[in-house]
Amino acid sequence: MANYYNNGPRKKMFLDIETLPAPEHMHEVLKEIHEYKKKKKKRFGEKYSTSFENFLLGTGLDGTFGKILCISYAIDDSMIHCICDEDEKKVLKNFWDAAEDADLFVGFNIIDFDMKYIVQRSMIHGVKPRTKMRLSFARYRSEPMFDVMHEWNQWSFGRGVSLDTLARALGLPTSKTNMDGSEVFSYYKEGKIKEICAYCDADVEVTRKIYKKMNFE
Repeated sequence: MANYYNNGPRKKMFLDIETLPAPEHMHEVLKEIHEYKKKKKKRFGEKYSTSFENFLLGTGLDGTFGKILCISYAIDDSMIHCICDEDEKKVLKNFWDAAEDADLFVGFNIIDFDMKYIVQRSMIHGVKPRTKMRLSFARYRSEPMFDVMHEWNQWSFGRGVSLDTLARALGLPTSKTNMDGSEVFSYYKEGKIKEICAYCDADVEVTRKIYKKMNFE
């Protein structure tokens, strides 16, 4: 568990990602997977009711076929940067360059989502992570990843908490003012990339404030 009173002089990277459903060149493969799921259900006398459109949208939450549009990050108290590009491989390379000297990755649900997604997409693109420490996704630890969500819940399996709810509980300004994560894809289709980056940046800032509050800084 976290040592709340003596974190030591570590270089912390606060981060958040925004993702998109699988790009068009993967749609044929996904149609095959979707058909297989339907046939498998039918074999057992069940109906697979998820349409291909909804199945496709769901890929945005999975690093297997989804795509990272942007990664926002800040090192310690520095300004927040947003790495955003249609070329996902370039986004990943730039991220690992920025993360090379980080001692601790901090984010909300980064173990089960953000960092897992980043590592999965890095494997797919052949982009080797550049970190000074061994990346570990082990549970019940606060290093090398401090997962704000799990630390708040004390790693219990009870009722969860959202970033918005936690910010409000701690008396901090919420990042969910103009949009939320469910709207990223629609914003993307409208070409509102700056708005998506601003939203991602805001999540990083509120995460940094929550981390400091939780560690009595």
